[in-house]
Amino acid sequence: MSKQKQSVTIIGIGNRFRGDDALGPEIAQRIKTENLPNVEVVEASGEGTTLIETMRDKDDVVIIDAVCSGATPGTVHRFEAHKQAIPSQFFNYSTHAFGVAEAIELARAMNQLPNHLLVYGIEGKNFEPGGKLSREVRNVTPKVVARVLCEIV
Repeated sequence: MSKQKQSVTIIGIGNRFRGDDALGPEIAQRIKTENLPNVEVVEASGEGTTLIETMRDKDDVVIIDAVCSGATPGTVHRFEAHKQAIPSQFFNYSTHAFGVAEAIELARAMNQLPNHLLVYGIEGKNFEPGGKLSREVRNVTPKVVARVLCEIV
């Protein structure tokens, strides 16, 4: 990641009303309160075409999303998506048929990936409508915020 030389876009993906799926927007909001120069913070649903459009013409992007891969809740997965494909099973929870992993691969095929694209997937536990962040995800949230800030500052 380019330590504030260029602008950085943080994309927090999720639905604030579906338990641990609120994690992406929650982390994005916490980063936004830091008021960092050259950092744009966006909340998104995770719908693929919207994600591609949000990443268009960006140099440095960090995506944060809750995942459901079967790992222990609260596990933090980090992918350098500009270098390699993301295993689609990590992002198979999306309510959209065309989600994060598919959007990244389509952007790669169209030669529209950002120069640097980091994806943080945090293992969720509860994705029920109306639910709150699970204890495991709530406990790891400050650590993820700190890791992302270290990447961009």
